[in-house]
Formats: sequence, C-alpha cells, structure tokens
Amino acid sequence: MNTEELLLYTENEDSLLCRFSNIFREEDVKKKELYYCLSNLVKFGANHGFYGNLWHCYITYIMVYNENPYSVDCEMKGNTGGTFDELAIHDFSILKELFDYDFNELDVDFDMNLITNFSDGDNKDKVFNKRIRDCICDLSENLEKANDTKEFRNLVVDFYKHFGVGIIGLHKAFRLNDNGDIIPITRITHVSLDDLVGYQIQKDKLTQNTNAFVSGRKANNCLLYGDAGTGKSTSIKALANTYYDDGLRIIEVYKHQFQNLNKLISNIKNRNYRFIIYMDDLSFEDFEIEYKYLKAVIEGGLEKKPSNILIYATSNRRHLVRERSSDNFEYDDLHKNDTKQEKLSLAGRFGVSIYYGAPTPKEFKEIVLALRDRNNIKMSDDDILLEANKWELSHNGLSGRTAQQFIDYLLGLE
Repeated sequence: MNTEELLLYTENEDSLLCRFSNIFREEDVKKKELYYCLSNLVKFGANHGFYGNLWHCYITYIMVYNENPYSVDCEMKGNTGGTFDELAIHDFSILKELFDYDFNELDVDFDMNLITNFSDGDNKDKVFNKRIRDCICDLSENLEKANDTKEFRNLVVDFYKHFGVGIIGLHKAFRLNDNGDIIPITRITHVSLDDLVGYQIQKDKLTQNTNAFVSGRKANNCLLYGDAGTGKSTSIKALANTYYDDGLRIIEVYKHQFQNLNKLISNIKNRNYRFIIYMDDLSFEDFEIEYKYLKAVIEGGLEKKPSNILIYATSNRRHLVRERSSDNFEYDDLHKNDTKQEKLSLAGRFGVSIYYGAPTPKEFKEIVLALRDRNNIKMSDDDILLEANKWELSHNGLSGRTAQQFIDYLLGLE
C-alpha cells in the first residue's frame, strides 16, 4: 500500500494519505508523526462535518474530488473499460488496502475508536456543505462493505456517474480567485423561483431560456435589468438550486476579473456540464473600457463559442454603459452615431432581456402579505400593511427587498 505507486490518484507526498501510508509500513511507529497525522485528520473531519470512520471519509473525499482522465471520463460515460480502467484498478487496489487498514494494529496508547467512530455532535455550523458531506459519508459506508477491488471500483464509478467528480461536479456555484481559478461556494442561499413573489412573466421567460440551455437546445445570453431590489439576483441564485440535477453550474465573475474569462472558458468548455457565467450588478462608466473586452468574449474572436456556456447578467441599467446627453452633441466627434452604437452594442449581445420593475402599491401589499404568511407572523392584514407602509416611506421605497427587510425587522422583535 505504497502511495508512491499510484498512477491516477496521485497525492502530494506531504498529504495525510502519503504520511499515513508511510506510518502503516513502518515497524517502529514514530508517535510524534502519528499524532500529528491524527490531529490533522480530526481537524479535517471537523471542518467538513464528517462522522463515522474519519479515515474512510478522508480517502473517499480524495477519490470524489480527484479530477483525472479516468474520473472525468467516468463522469461522462461511466466505466468504458480499456487501459484507463486497468490503471484505475491498480490504484483502487492500493486505495482499498489503505481503506481497510485496521488502526487498532498501531501500537500506541490511544483509543482509535475515537477516529473510527467520530461524532462532532450537533454542530451544524461547521458543515462545509451538508448535501455533499452526506453523499461522501454514504459512499464511505458503502465502500466499507465492498468485498474486492472491482466492487470497490464500481461503487466509485457509480458515484462519478450520478453525482460527478471534483469541485465542478459536486458543487452548484463558484467564484474566481485572483489567479482566475475556480473556487466552490460551499454555502449558497437556498432559494427557489417560487420564493420570489410576483414577477411571473419574468420568471417564465428566464426558465424558458434556461430549460432550453440545460436540454442542449439553442439558448441566449440573458440580461436581467430594472429597478433595485426587485429580485434580479435572487432569480439567478434560484437557478443554481433548480437546475443542479440537470447539470447546471453557475460561476460568479466580477468586473475586475474579466481578464481571466478566456482562461475560465478554456477550463470548462469540455466538461460534461452546462455553465452560466453570472455577472451581478453589471454596469460601466463611460471611461471604463472593460466592456469592450466583454463584447469580444461573448461573441467575438475566431474560436467557436462553446455550446455549454452562457452569460447571465443583472444590472440597473438597460444599456449597461453609461450614456450622457452630450453623446448626441459632441462637436469634436465626426461620427456621433458610431460612438453611440459602440456604447449600446454590449447590451445587444444579450439575446434575452428581462425587465424587473418596481412593484405597484398593490403588488407591494401582496408581497408583504405573502411574506407574512410564509414566516407565520401573527398580524392582521390591516395592521401589517399599515406598518409596512410606514416602513417603506422611511426606507428604500416600494420593492421586494424593502418588503423582506420589513419582515426581517418584525421577526427580530419576536
């Protein structure tokens, strides 16, 4: 069970897997090294909210997050046999041997049941992602029952096929770091489109485009624009939860990261998922030139646009780039219309534009009453609408966000 012999599921020599492997092979266990590894294994388990056999959970975690040619291929097609399958069998034989190691064989004065039957109590705040945690723990428990390497392999392959592999396969939403690498968002807002009261026409238009996209049909880049606090961002966040099982993943990109868009697209264009690159509150001042770069990424260039990538953006501006009345009267600009068209052309590259307007007073009341019922607040219609009217006059006016803030205020008084 030498990790140096792994061919696909390779690990850094300083990883816990390699260090434990060295400990298992030594006749004279170095207690300092063992307790260092045990300490880090416990920290790993606590940080991820794992329970049961932490050693099994750790190895399972490594296998489900390891993106190698075999695991990525299994994610798309299942086990197709061939040379990669033989290489995987070689690796799985090593991993299973490590998986089955009996910690009680270690000659140390420590109760190993604390490692193999770990419980972190009811500390839900430490769970990095409950859904993924439970999937990994369930797979770990099934792997314990595997009779041989091939059964062990089959369980892992079935997981790849059903859930995916790596951070892209297992997580719903992502952001970019400063180097342009994809970082999973482990805790996302669990909202659905039904949580957004009203705006049914807007939601239908958004889901129609997204349904076509995840089904492999032609779909358009989408711009959600309009008044602040009307649910534009909430609508996009809801897509991550609604379409995750259909293979949709959402990656949030900020304006200062546009220089990394080509790198991002190159990294995801060949994966077996549909990606929405999400740009929240997108707008440009007239002196900012990043919008020209974004235009080229959306539709320009010689390379064919990947069919599994769309851009969804939200903005308070319909045309995204700030326009001035002076644009029509620039005497030193010989081609005023060209300048104006340059500023309008970015919004034109979004094939679907959906307007989210501020609610009318009647619609605002409907939102307040719906949120009251959803949160089980015991107030009559007249009383809560009177207080809601006072609240919106002294806060941000008529909007869904104002209604939600008012409800949160009432809940805080309970």
